[in-house]
Amino acid sequence: MFKKFQPSTDIAGQTSVKGSVQRSIRANLLSQWNITPETLETIWPKKESITLVKCRDHISIYALHGEPLFIQHFDDPLVPTLKILHKYPFILPKVGIDRGAIRFLLAGAPMMCPGLTSKGGYLPPADQDIPVGRAVAIFAEGKENAAGIGITKMSTEAMKKINKDVGVDTVHYLGDDLWAIEKI
Repeated sequence: MFKKFQPSTDIAGQTSVKGSVQRSIRANLLSQWNITPETLETIWPKKESITLVKCRDHISIYALHGEPLFIQHFDDPLVPTLKILHKYPFILPKVGIDRGAIRFLLAGAPMMCPGLTSKGGYLPPADQDIPVGRAVAIFAEGKENAAGIGITKMSTEAMKKINKDVGVDTVHYLGDDLWAIEKI
């Protein structure tokens, strides 16, 4: 999504978000992420107003004082940026890829089920099944921080059973153009 993103050409406009919309976004974040109101307050203080940055391909970036906080494509779930995820690694459920899939992740490719189900990969146990369409943190084998963020294309239990096709659609990853942006 952000493989070739240039703020000078890809940003269509910026607008301040109304208070009622901000309250709705806060409620969505609390329901979609594993986050407490106190943690959300440290990420995005209630008194601060966020800016909606509209980009090409129906991508929305929500920023606080120019720093991107989270992104959304169409009506997909709100996804934190990797910089936010590195500060608060517990806010998204975790999946892991084996060493062989790292180079594909860092090229922006979707994560295939065999890379998630192999010996070096990680999927949560059956009682913590992640449903379709949920934002997840993608960790690479042997690495401490998340290397990417994606949206599940099938549930984690289905990934284990089917073990082929795309399991997680990559949205944002280390080294993409959004990662390089400090301020919008």
